[in-house]
Amino acid sequence: MQWWRESVVYQIYPKSFQDTNSDGIGDILGIITRLDYLEKLGVEAIWLSPVYQSPNFDNGYDISDYESINPEFGSMEDIELLIDEAKKRDIRILMDLVLNHTRDKHKWFLEAKKGKDNPYRDYYIWRDPINGEEPNDLRAGFGGSAWEHDKKSNQYYFHLFSKQQPDLNWENPQLRQEIWQMMRFWLDKGVAGFRLDVIDLIGKVPNEKITVNGPKLHEYLQEMNQEVLAGRDTLTVGEAWSASPEIAQLYGDPSRNELSMIFSFEHMVLDEQPGKSKWDLKLFTLLELKHAIAKWQVALDGKIWNSLFWNNHDLPRIVSRWGNEKEYRVESAKMFAITLHLLKGTPYIYQGEELGMTNFPISDMSEVNDIETHHMYVERIKKGYSKKDIFHSINAKGRDNARTPMQWSGSKNSGFTDGKPWLHINPNYSDINVEAVLADPNSIFYTYQQLIKLRKENPVIIWGEFKLLLEAHKQIFAYERSYKGETWIVVANMSEIHVTLNLDDRQGEKPVVIGNYPKKTYQLNKLDLGPYETFVVKDNFL
Repeated sequence: MQWWRESVVYQIYPKSFQDTNSDGIGDILGIITRLDYLEKLGVEAIWLSPVYQSPNFDNGYDISDYESINPEFGSMEDIELLIDEAKKRDIRILMDLVLNHTRDKHKWFLEAKKGKDNPYRDYYIWRDPINGEEPNDLRAGFGGSAWEHDKKSNQYYFHLFSKQQPDLNWENPQLRQEIWQMMRFWLDKGVAGFRLDVIDLIGKVPNEKITVNGPKLHEYLQEMNQEVLAGRDTLTVGEAWSASPEIAQLYGDPSRNELSMIFSFEHMVLDEQPGKSKWDLKLFTLLELKHAIAKWQVALDGKIWNSLFWNNHDLPRIVSRWGNEKEYRVESAKMFAITLHLLKGTPYIYQGEELGMTNFPISDMSEVNDIETHHMYVERIKKGYSKKDIFHSINAKGRDNARTPMQWSGSKNSGFTDGKPWLHINPNYSDINVEAVLADPNSIFYTYQQLIKLRKENPVIIWGEFKLLLEAHKQIFAYERSYKGETWIVVANMSEIHVTLNLDDRQGEKPVVIGNYPKKTYQLNKLDLGPYETFVVKDNFL
């Protein structure tokens, strides 16, 4: 039995979690001081955003040394202590690996720039100019051309993100051996697996303008499995923005020996205009969300394992995004938690999600840290967008929304640091913080704790079949989970209006398994649901 099917994973963004040396930046020792909190929550694994050596141009996703720790976060001894201390609490550590690109300060790239004959040159993707210009018109994810000119050699190197993040050439077998060796280095230290950043990009073929799902992508992943993962009890989850359910099955089919699961994002782009960037917003509808989630639940069932999430370090806070962060913050946060955790797959909790942390709107670019947001701002100003429209997009989708420091208490700087925090702290920390939720038995925290406990005790949550109910209802997301004669029904009012409905003609009160309103029973043929009201009942009590 693979442990990760029954586990809940908690993502930590180290820079914003807990500072112990008063420099305003979270560190590894800070994570160690909070392990008891995570043990209380009940999670069984921590996904650690990058703590490797890095100039932090992209907050650690620009790695300059995979086998060293950024001094801002601590030392190798600290990470070894974290692994050991977490293990004492039955918590595993997952490292975040960026294998599509490195920082331009990485020793491989510094060597590669020395000349065309350097043995490291082919670790990256270089091309000659065409008619004195870029090899083609491919664009970088952070704006501008995906090609950067190197004056010394009069060649261009390829970068799908910033020019400081040159893409690795996975066609080079020696490069792949270096990567396998590095991954074994971490597994031998006791980490339990990896989250693989933008893994769907490593098979790119720039000459053919193929950037995602390249022809050799799965060949590389099968080699990774054979060289590194085979025989180890690991979790590997790949970030794959481009994946469809059909492509997902290539990654996750156990017989193919690639990854444990992927992060798919179809449900997380529903407030974006199709074919445009994430900054081009459109109105989110529940019908689209239900369709996307049900599609993945049904298509993957019995074939590969699903990942379940609302939040991560790249996404805005879900309670601000599709909930109600003002009048119904607690109710809508619990609604999202219950709706997600009763689905089939491995749930991922992003730090602060269990508190109902919210976005923090900004009004000036001086408040922005995220490099992606800065690039977008410059590009859109040049194109004539109004500042009002740009800030609307930033406040809706900017990555800094997820990266404000963890809110531990109502004391100065939310208990995150004694120094000056690297990024502004949301002013609502005096009301929304760990101390407050732990003291309130009806808090969002205890809903998450209960959900994790239910998962450990009820196989229907892990193994049950999924069936969507009320497919055309515009406010209600309802579904069944069934396993070995047991059926659970999940009903969520994903709106701020009252809804009455008849879900089932049978009469009789059914006891609540978990809910976000103080009700002990529900009658399915006569439901009157308040804003964001959500509940779970067993259908076989009668």
